[in-house]
Formats: sequence, structure tokens, C-alpha cells
Amino acid sequence: MSNNKPLRVLFCMGINQNFMDAPRDEQLDVWAAFGQMWNGIHDMEGVEVIGNMDDDQSMVGPSSGYPWTTYLLADVADYDRVTACCNLFRTTEVGAGPYKLWRYAKVEARIGRELIVQRA
Repeated sequence: MSNNKPLRVLFCMGINQNFMDAPRDEQLDVWAAFGQMWNGIHDMEGVEVIGNMDDDQSMVGPSSGYPWTTYLLADVADYDRVTACCNLFRTTEVGAGPYKLWRYAKVEARIGRELIVQRA
């Protein structure tokens, strides 16, 4: 990473109705593609994953926005890398079919900075 402080990014990810409507074999292909995207974020240069949280046990059905299905928190070197992470949804192929991951899932990147509270 550069001398500048990294961006603190919360990747909010939602599964949509196309996934819910898909046959089981297609859902398994989506899950494999989701794993490829997830690992792609973890492996991307300039990205340090801090943690994640999944709502899949307390949330049923598609996620059209908040609350999202799953969250990934990372420090990211710059905005271009944030965009590259989001682009994995556009480029990751699902199975042998014509579709990419963004047919079944979406992402919203919330960008901020680490909050540091000074002690008195």
C-alpha cells in the first residue's frame, strides 16, 4: 500500500431473486462463483480483509438493500482497487452458462475511514 492511509471499505453483498428462483444445480454454480469472487477480493493486491459477517441464518429470502446478506470489511489501498473488487461481480462467470455473478448477487461498497477516538 502507499504512504496514504487506506480506505476503510464495507462491501455489502446481497443475493437477489434470480438466485432464489434458480434450480439447485444453478445455485451450486452461483455458490462456486461467489467463492471465486470472495477469494478474488481476499487475494487482490492492496486489499487487507479485516473481517466479515453473514446474515444467512437470521435473514430469509433475497436482499434488495439493507439488511444485506453478507458483509466484508477491508482496508483498500485506493478507489481503483475498490472498483476492481466490485467488478468481480461483473466478470466472474457462473458455471458454463452465459451469466455473470451480478445476475444473482449485488454489491455496494461503503467507503470511509477508520474511526480513531482519542482517549482523554
